[in-house]
Amino acid sequence: MVDPEPLAEAPPAAAVPLPASAPSLAVVGAGPAGLALALRAAEALPQARITVFDARPLDKDVGADARTLALSLGSVQLLQWLGVWRGGIEAASQPITEVQVSQQPAVLGPLAQALWRGPGDGPRVCIRAADEGVAQLGAVVAYGAIVAPMQAAWLARCAAEPQRCLARFGTPVAALKPVPGGVEVDAGIAETHDLAVVAEGGVFAEQARKGLAHDYRQTAWVGQVEVPAAPPGVAWERFTREGPAALLPLRPGRAALVWCVASDADPVAALDEAQRLALLNTVFPAEVGPITAVSPLKRFPLGLNAERRLVDGRVVRIGNAAQTLHPVAGQGLNLGLRDAHELVEALHDGPDLDAALRRVERRRAPDRWAMIAATDFLARSFTWTLPGAGLARGAGMAALQALGPVRSLLARRMMFGSR
Repeated sequence: MVDPEPLAEAPPAAAVPLPASAPSLAVVGAGPAGLALALRAAEALPQARITVFDARPLDKDVGADARTLALSLGSVQLLQWLGVWRGGIEAASQPITEVQVSQQPAVLGPLAQALWRGPGDGPRVCIRAADEGVAQLGAVVAYGAIVAPMQAAWLARCAAEPQRCLARFGTPVAALKPVPGGVEVDAGIAETHDLAVVAEGGVFAEQARKGLAHDYRQTAWVGQVEVPAAPPGVAWERFTREGPAALLPLRPGRAALVWCVASDADPVAALDEAQRLALLNTVFPAEVGPITAVSPLKRFPLGLNAERRLVDGRVVRIGNAAQTLHPVAGQGLNLGLRDAHELVEALHDGPDLDAALRRVERRRAPDRWAMIAATDFLARSFTWTLPGAGLARGAGMAALQALGPVRSLLARRMMFGSR
């Protein structure tokens, strides 16, 4: 029998009270890792109360932040899964379809240079998306172009479900204090949550030192360059005596620059723009083409700063709050997004919060420690003064290029981490 009266519209989700037992999750930091965690948790944990704290005021134009980030294919897929990739982020991104890694001939030594008979100016590793059966290896996008759509998506979620999703911008968290069965969050007033996730990392120079720390005594000079003849979609990494330098493709004819040099005898600091441009044109291989202009550069000290464990009681650290790495592999943000994804998956697997935290510690260990070890090894290798270090690195690259299955394994690790 059909009710003759029209059916009343179902109440919105915001009007449905949550059970008192619903877990409460505090996310400290509204950067990409923190917002990814909040958005994924809101979907996967429908009973959870989620509060995002950030010292940044809501009216600050986060979209204007032009810092360049390299996303792996796995990170692109996660953003697609969260529903924030299509539109703003995708339109502002440049796909990476090829990665070329080589080192300057001078690093090899004169004998190796004289004996080299391969293509280019020395051994190199070339990873192509087509060889791996994917459309792209990853993408390059500005920090603001990632965070602005993610922040908008979180605010929309908060508007739709205000009883369980909250945004506390302009609210710095001063301290986290363990309490029985949870953690006390001091954000002006003390609030108790079942779990706090710290996703607010900052840069190496501004961080308190964690359990595993090392100053590489290197500086990263960061900016953009004009490279009119550069092949589109190709990312270049070049090993020099000073450290690695990278060009990440932006729009055609333009690339983001990350130029790492020794801090104690910085060859870049005292140069003017014309001199920097001249020096840059000696760094990268001929296939890049001439670099015709360089933007003003900013510099950042580089180091390793990592927690030995992600979990401390009911506090979990992810992204740069858990591990700040050297940019030699461009994996810092990707590691943080995988941290966020795996944490939510562990919480989704069962109601026992402490068991879930033990699972995430166990699941994340192979990926994060492999990446920490790899970037630390490469970063330290630029400080070695042993004769033949550059030659050994070149021999390793030549072997990697020749061993297709091993190269493919490396490509998969860079795209998706250790699975």
